[in-house]
Amino acid sequence: MNPALLADALSVEIAHEPFDPEHLVAGEPTSGWLPLAEIDGVEVGIWEMTPGTITDTEGDEVLCVLAGRALVEFLDPPAAPIDLRPGSLVRLQAGWRTRWTVTQTIRKIAATREEA
Repeated sequence: MNPALLADALSVEIAHEPFDPEHLVAGEPTSGWLPLAEIDGVEVGIWEMTPGTITDTEGDEVLCVLAGRALVEFLDPPAAPIDLRPGSLVRLQAGWRTRWTVTQTIRKIAATREEA
């Protein structure tokens, strides 16, 4: 295998875990994160979530949706919701409070940076 190929982003298996109950709003969604690379403190990986609704406090992140559908509502600071679908490219900022409602298992490529 070519060492430049990190993964087939659409088919690679990702281990899932349930969400902390304090974040659950509806359903019994699970999620998984597969780290692929780290470049100058930025981690790149694949994240997936099954249908359901959760709340989250975001970190600094740029993401591109590969598959699935979800609605992201911005609770604090308030902003218009985003309908995520394949091809959606989104920038999230650390500290934003969001509510994710996944209607079709969503998979995204994400680049994240830990807070300093």
